[in-house]
Amino acid sequence: MTTRQEEREVALVTGSASGIGRSIAEALRNAGYIVYAGMRGVDGRNEAAARSLQAEGDGLVHPVEMDVLSEESCVSAVEKAFRSEGRLDVVVNNAGMFMNGMAESFTPDQFLTILDANAVSWLRVNRAALPVLRSQGRGTIVYVGSTTSYIPEPFIGVYEASKAAGDALARAMALEILPFGIESLFLVPGAFPVGTDHFADARCGDDPERNAAYAALVDRLPALTDRIERIDREEGLILTVQSVGEHLAQALQLPSGERPDHVFVDGQAKGADGVAELMKQAQARFVARLGFGDLLPSSRAAQH
Repeated sequence: MTTRQEEREVALVTGSASGIGRSIAEALRNAGYIVYAGMRGVDGRNEAAARSLQAEGDGLVHPVEMDVLSEESCVSAVEKAFRSEGRLDVVVNNAGMFMNGMAESFTPDQFLTILDANAVSWLRVNRAALPVLRSQGRGTIVYVGSTTSYIPEPFIGVYEASKAAGDALARAMALEILPFGIESLFLVPGAFPVGTDHFADARCGDDPERNAAYAALVDRLPALTDRIERIDREEGLILTVQSVGEHLAQALQLPSGERPDHVFVDGQAKGADGVAELMKQAQARFVARLGFGDLLPSSRAAQH
């Protein structure tokens, strides 16, 4: 094993070609990690993104083909990172998709598609990474969630439901993997109309007849990004997409057992952090009543 491998921690980030995923890959690189930047089409549609990440990475960034909709692809990416570096310290579940429009206008098949991308994909990635992390007895899994899982908004119902499903899965898994020394960190961004492709690439409902029934509301959709930007200005918390990666890198620099379990990067200051804290307290009380208090992060922190 080389000196570089011994000194530097290794991170695998899904959906690294653009937006929040790219900001995370860059921030972890700047923090000294060896970063395996997972994305689809390393030699195809994302070739330019892969090359620029690699060129700017000072030898620390390695684009890797990774499709979170394929369990085989997830396993291959994890194996490549671990085989090359001999360790895997951080796995970031970031890749996903966005849909906006009236919930009724989305077909069940569309809903299954976004659930697959935003929730089932987390299970695929975790199934690939957890055997490695368990063998090490350490590691951190990061989940890039959404403030809308805590405070739902109109016009993005199927997206919110998919992110909430992923969040519930991750919260349960966090309890189950903690005894193996594996920590979970929930990174929760607000909306970022600038710096991501979320709104530009958003899919609408495939049922025009159902959509027509909401004609009076559909007219409000084009103003959505402008209103978010106005709220950002009113709150005075002007954050960029780069802020998301930077906040995560700062949290990961804290010693194991002392890291926050949630990191909010919300320019709209919705109050999702307060909701999350109430949920955390209620969960801790009930899990302790069940007799599973040793599975709570607080029990591990007390050991350090």
